[in-house]
Amino acid sequence: MEFNLKTGIPGSESLTVSIADTATHYGSGLIEVFATPAMIGLMEKTAQLSIQHLLPDGFITLGTEVNVTHVKATPLGMKVSSTSELIGVDGKKLLFKVSAHDESGLIGEGTHKRYIVNAAEFMQKLKSGK
Repeated sequence: MEFNLKTGIPGSESLTVSIADTATHYGSGLIEVFATPAMIGLMEKTAQLSIQHLLPDGFITLGTEVNVTHVKATPLGMKVSSTSELIGVDGKKLLFKVSAHDESGLIGEGTHKRYIVNAAEFMQKLKSGK
């Protein structure tokens, strides 16, 4: 199946850091700052949502690789914005450039790979153990 996705597709999502987004909540750290896993989740969500509306019914993307740095801590209550750009398309394999900023500037950046699948077929294979 041909998906006709072109590079350059942008994405943008944001959130305000709450207790549920902190390192203490995730168990990835011992202070109440925006957790690296929360930042990665926001980056993945941004990339996923940026192209979902362009896929045929029944198709989704799954994250397969994340390569990012988390360069600055963000406190509770601060807004975090994530951006993505589709920079590579190889059949069903997609590569995104991702970044995250808080109100003070850059907090993380890197790349994220996703793969296009038929959701029902994927789940059937998973259930059957294949």
